[in-house]
Amino acid sequence: MSSLLTPTMVRATAATPQPLLTPVAPAPGGGPEDITTVPVPAQPGTSVMGSLLPDWSLGEWLGYSGIIVLALLLTVVATTTLWWMLHAWRSADDLRATQFSSSPRPARHRFTLLVPGRHEEEVMGQTLDRLAQQDHPDFEIIAIVGHDDPGTELVVRQAAARHPDLIKVVVDDSVPKNKPKALNRALQIATGDVVGVFDAEDEVHPGLLTVVDSKFQETGADVVQGGVQLMNFETSWWSLRNVLEYYFWFRSRLHFHARSKFIPLGGNTVFVTRERLEWSHGWDDQCLAEDCELGVRLSSDGAKVVVAYNPEYVTREETPPTLKSLYKQRTRWNQGFLQVLGKGEWKALPTLRQRMYARYLLNMPFLQAATGLLIPISVAFILLVKVPTPVALITFLPLVPTVITLVAEAAGLTEFGRVYDKKVRVRDYVRLVLGLVPYQIFLAAAAVRSVVRQLRGDGSWEKTEHTGAHREAASEPTTSRELVGATAEVTR
Repeated sequence: MSSLLTPTMVRATAATPQPLLTPVAPAPGGGPEDITTVPVPAQPGTSVMGSLLPDWSLGEWLGYSGIIVLALLLTVVATTTLWWMLHAWRSADDLRATQFSSSPRPARHRFTLLVPGRHEEEVMGQTLDRLAQQDHPDFEIIAIVGHDDPGTELVVRQAAARHPDLIKVVVDDSVPKNKPKALNRALQIATGDVVGVFDAEDEVHPGLLTVVDSKFQETGADVVQGGVQLMNFETSWWSLRNVLEYYFWFRSRLHFHARSKFIPLGGNTVFVTRERLEWSHGWDDQCLAEDCELGVRLSSDGAKVVVAYNPEYVTREETPPTLKSLYKQRTRWNQGFLQVLGKGEWKALPTLRQRMYARYLLNMPFLQAATGLLIPISVAFILLVKVPTPVALITFLPLVPTVITLVAEAAGLTEFGRVYDKKVRVRDYVRLVLGLVPYQIFLAAAAVRSVVRQLRGDGSWEKTEHTGAHREAASEPTTSRELVGATAEVTR
């Protein structure tokens, strides 16, 4: 049949398209011209050159990388926070090790209790009365007030008149004023071999000094940090989360830091031997987190710090009365951590592991601030730009430790209600869940403000107001407006 094809028919047959051929490997010795190739369309997000890296534009690289870094950063922070907050519950032995002795030893130490107060007319009088009820046989109380604060001075002198053998009044005339200056002023006349610090609104258990004295004897500690607990979880949506922060911090996390031999001390219910305070020259009056700074210096010098927590012995406090007040308080704490980071005392810690703990913890304001700035950028990028599937999956990583943390917080809220005889309702658990994201954004905003203040060199002290919301209405003090028997010892 082929012999019957005319030249015209041959040309027509050659012009007819042939079926697509499957690519085959070249025969041995064959060149590229022997291979029939079929172009494969490039897939979105991949390089047409077969590179292992995605074929993204510069803007995509920057945007996607920022999202990935943020997700990994949040995952690390959430995981470490979860690990530390659950430290006390890892075993029954760990939980028992966090407590005071059930059989305290006979008293051996003399205590000086420092109570600074500024514009604390509503709460300080009752605090001093409660401190005067300690069952320990040997202690003194020094109340410190500013020379420009007649309202608080009146209340303090009334309390001193009620307890002339226990309470001394020190008037601080320093300018500008802050808490560490007041503490250092009172330290000059302290007579105890152990010095404790309390805030003006504190509710202190009458047996606290007895168990603290015993803890010093049992452990040979240089510092004993007692528990502090905010109580008014029902006041607002954010007070609930603030209360749980304190619960996990003093119930568990501080014990982890003490075991690691690097610990930022709490601001009150902390007891330090007089010998160690003389070594440290008291508190750093230029630092906005004088408690953290003292703890870092003592840790760097190898001081032994013991943390003890029993619900019945905790010092009870209230959350800041307004969100603005809490915002300023968190700003001050974060900025204080940045100041301690900049001082570099933590670099004297003996081990690399301790120095890594210190660097991570003291850098937390920077991490929170960076998170606060990156979150809105990342959200906008996700909404406006089609994100590749692998990047989208990475953004879900922080949810794993976050969900576990939320479950732990719910369990903590249940336990808090049980041990402190507080009724926890369903709505409280709902507030706990709904408040998670807003509260984290709030903390990030406070961290951003602390970084800005630090860069500007603004070290002014922003005081936290107190109203006594943690106290029962029936036990609120009645303040007399007349000075009752000015028999208190006054030191100027």
